[in-house]
Amino acid sequence: MVGNSERITFPNAQGQQLAARLDSPPGQTRAFALFAHCFTCSKDVFAASRISRALAERGFAVLRFDFTGLGASEGEFANTNFSSNMHDLVAAADYLREHHDAPRLLIGHSLGGAAVLAAAERIREAVAVATIGAPADPAHVAHLLADARAEIEARGEAEVVLGGRAFRVQKQFLEDIAGQRLSDQVSRLKRALLIFHAPRDEVVGIDNAGAIFQAARHPKSFVSLDDADHLLTRREDAVYVAEVLAAWASRYLPPVAEIAPRLKAAEGEVVVAETGQGRFAQIIQAGRHTLHADEPEGVGGDDTGPGPYDLVLAGLGACTSMTLRMYAERKGLPLESVLVRLRHDKVHAKDCADCETRDGKIDEITRELTVTGDLDDEQRQRLLEIADKCPVHRTLTSEIKIRTRLVE
Repeated sequence: MVGNSERITFPNAQGQQLAARLDSPPGQTRAFALFAHCFTCSKDVFAASRISRALAERGFAVLRFDFTGLGASEGEFANTNFSSNMHDLVAAADYLREHHDAPRLLIGHSLGGAAVLAAAERIREAVAVATIGAPADPAHVAHLLADARAEIEARGEAEVVLGGRAFRVQKQFLEDIAGQRLSDQVSRLKRALLIFHAPRDEVVGIDNAGAIFQAARHPKSFVSLDDADHLLTRREDAVYVAEVLAAWASRYLPPVAEIAPRLKAAEGEVVVAETGQGRFAQIIQAGRHTLHADEPEGVGGDDTGPGPYDLVLAGLGACTSMTLRMYAERKGLPLESVLVRLRHDKVHAKDCADCETRDGKIDEITRELTVTGDLDDEQRQRLLEIADKCPVHRTLTSEIKIRTRLVE
């Protein structure tokens, strides 16, 4: 059973509110997934709701939402296109990242499948992508508009009936899908890919699955849906997709049970463990807070989180800002805001006039402070001096002993 199904809203890039539903598992969440529905459908279409709920029963929290202008979401469908759908997907991922955890699994049905393939590179934390009956080219949907194409070209827009509902489609929609190059994006996906497709799909032919599979690099898998229809209207087909998808994703998303025991941090303790996703990705537990770390793609990582030195700089920056705020409150200074900008570099020791080391290279952290408020020169200078007294600064500049031991 699903633990909870919650209605939520989040803003798109234009500030319009998109309607969504988050289906959560009854126990611990293995990972968060993002589901993109089919062309002109909604988050409550049979396939989306059934697959999301079935995945929730298997430990995945799934966010499904209505694209701009569809379902209960704000905005005009006529003003949307394939590119705006990608932006909506990124906005949904941003919502999950801010309020829960970034999506590790992306799922797309029909044109939603093409959308997740195109948007995946903008959602760094995603490690696996699954498509269901997806076209290899977004322009594939143009055939649905064939009867109205002449009018759209001549008048700039036309009303079309899709799935028994009337939609206003503008010329910019056709121009946008014609300009997409999905094969290029699939070839650089760098995520595990699972393709579901029915051989008898009369809406999106099976050749589309073959084209996506050929464009993708390994790891990639294909699952035939036998006699299923395009919209997966039979319950058993939707459940089968969820079961196979959950089993496949487990290879790339380790069960919580495997990681959670190692992440129980005592007070004042930080615990770090590999996620098993990519070469360097780490999960960090600091009290009740969960963080992520990784290396940039340039050095073999997947850039799913800040690097180790980024986290060191973040600790120093946060400590600096907090220390200035506490000092200002204690002294009654009119400090309005603090901005700390930091950078870490390796520099030649001989170029450092106030360093004891004279040979080789040393670590140098540059810290720039921006303080605003009705402060005089003396107060600003004092705040600069106080920055050097933050506890993390003192730790980094004092003698440090790091003692490491192996434990069972």
